[in-house]
Amino acid sequence: MASVSILGSGSWGTALAIVLADNGHKVTLWSRNSEQVKLLTETRENKDKLPGVHINDTIEISDDLLHAISDRDMIVLAVPSSQTRGLARRISPHIRYGQLIVTVSKGIEESTLKTLTEQIEEEIPNCITAVLSGPSHAEEVSRRIPTAVVAGARQKNTAAYVQSVFNNINFRVYTSPDVLGIEVAGALKNVIALAAGMLDGIGCGDNSKASLITRGVKEITELGIAMGGQNETFQGLTGIGDLIVTCSSVHSRNRKAGFLMGQGLSMSEAMKEVRMVVEGVFSAKAAKALADKYQLNLPIISSVNKVLFENLSVNDALEQLMSRESKDESSNLVWN
Repeated sequence: MASVSILGSGSWGTALAIVLADNGHKVTLWSRNSEQVKLLTETRENKDKLPGVHINDTIEISDDLLHAISDRDMIVLAVPSSQTRGLARRISPHIRYGQLIVTVSKGIEESTLKTLTEQIEEEIPNCITAVLSGPSHAEEVSRRIPTAVVAGARQKNTAAYVQSVFNNINFRVYTSPDVLGIEVAGALKNVIALAAGMLDGIGCGDNSKASLITRGVKEITELGIAMGGQNETFQGLTGIGDLIVTCSSVHSRNRKAGFLMGQGLSMSEAMKEVRMVVEGVFSAKAAKALADKYQLNLPIISSVNKVLFENLSVNDALEQLMSRESKDESSNLVWN
């Protein structure tokens, strides 16, 4: 039995706490909101984020951060990506040497273009980091609907340990050494999902969505490889798998925000309507900055940025994408 704390009591943190409790581990779910802690403890239900899902009675729910990070085999950071560095900095003085910290959020820091594990390692240089990612909406994981994800770490024994702690009959965990690729794919797929929602919002069909997802995979892969990620990662669960579910699912907050923007709402209005953090909005600028850094032409990512931050309409963005100069699908194929 492992002793695990999950920092962040949103839908994903709560769902992972349920997975770990099902596996018989000692689990603490931390929230900075004392009122939320009281409500979750009394009702054993996250009524706002996961209505109808029972939170195992064995899960300790606490607002005491020092208690939550003391003497743990694993600490899981499940706060929004924009809060990761701040929380890591806050807990850093109290983290023991060699402490395993697993990030389960998805995003790239706009100001530094660093991934979440890079941010954590900067703030807590004495820790060991890992990432858990894949096509895994909390609404389904919490209801024990079969899901497959990937545990990434630089050392195989670290990834294998994370795998052993989380893996069960409903939550299958693979391992990978490509931490960078996993994190880049997880952040960029949210940007593409915004575009997918925008297409839905203006009434496009299945052909449009399939085209967007396919070309989105190409953009994610091109940038990810330029940054040092591996092609296999972008074709796997944390790449195309996560992209498909985020672009298609009714649970996807990024797709929903994009849909609302396609319907005419502004970015701020759409984010307010979704009532959860829309990670793609925070990652879009970073994705465009990275594309510029590596001198890559990524038209979908560029168009999303124009819609979000330059007041380009979704219809005009689509027209611009569709009217670009004709080209081969792949520059790697050779004509006879």
